[in-house]
Amino acid sequence: MSRTIFVIAIIAMAAPIVGAAQTREAGPWWPHPQWGAADQAGASNRITPEKVVEALEFVTRGQIYELGQIYEAGMPQFGTRSYALSLLAKGPSQGTNATVFNDDFLATQIGQTGTQFDGLGHIGAEVRFDDGSADYVFYNGFTAAEMDATDGLQQLGVEHVRPIITHGVLVDVAGSKGMTRLPSSYEVTLADLRAALARQGMQEDSIGSGDAVLFNYGWSELWTQPELYNGAAPGIGLEVAAWLVAREVTVTGSDTYITEVVPNPDPDLAIPVHQELLMKNGIFNIENMQFSALLADDAYEFLFIAMPIRFKGATGSPLRPIAIR
Repeated sequence: MSRTIFVIAIIAMAAPIVGAAQTREAGPWWPHPQWGAADQAGASNRITPEKVVEALEFVTRGQIYELGQIYEAGMPQFGTRSYALSLLAKGPSQGTNATVFNDDFLATQIGQTGTQFDGLGHIGAEVRFDDGSADYVFYNGFTAAEMDATDGLQQLGVEHVRPIITHGVLVDVAGSKGMTRLPSSYEVTLADLRAALARQGMQEDSIGSGDAVLFNYGWSELWTQPELYNGAAPGIGLEVAAWLVAREVTVTGSDTYITEVVPNPDPDLAIPVHQELLMKNGIFNIENMQFSALLADDAYEFLFIAMPIRFKGATGSPLRPIAIR
């Protein structure tokens, strides 16, 4: 998510969400009805042993597809975010066998640079409680007062996310519309999603609880043109987000920096899909993916593997997502 979009989100959330019975124990989206008030794993709870075994059925050839971008200094960055890798050569040689080695030093925003995994502590909303107090509230009702610390999040850190090994589905929206790339700020509708699935010979009911649903907008072809890539991106809106919630998916993602449409067609809303998925339902989001190899093979269903790094207290994680067929 770009710095500009983040600032817009903060402004949009300046007016707290207000509703009935918003106590700190029970509010509009907490406690989670399936996993309870203490849950910090979100929709990764749906990755059961049975789900993993089911997903293995999609592997017939052992073909591995890289779905992430390479991390490098030239990749698109947002605002003051940065990525700097320095090589630290060591010497002189040691031992009679003349051993030498290299180390490196990496300075970057670990969860919000390159191909990235949004954790549950990333997006929240300001809420005014029925006692008149207000706080920033995240997944399952955890508040900033409970979470914030100088050394990371005390709740909802990415270390709580379980390994994601599941049935993956690629929805080629751009290809379904006869395009290599969707136009800027195009909102992908539920009709678009269904048309893409039909073109791929898939039934809507083939997507079930715990699945990963990924969207191809064709935006990754702009990866080497940051001034275009970081612009007003196409993406899903609240209609498709509601469908993903109803299907009980574990994770979604795309080949843009935000997955949802930017800006939202409703000028009063800022990144509401992130709130609907992450904050309210614990459904994770992966950004800055690429699907060229999958598309070349018409590979729309696969075993999907995503392993967030267990940085204690982090809001997200770099990621090397893969598909296997």
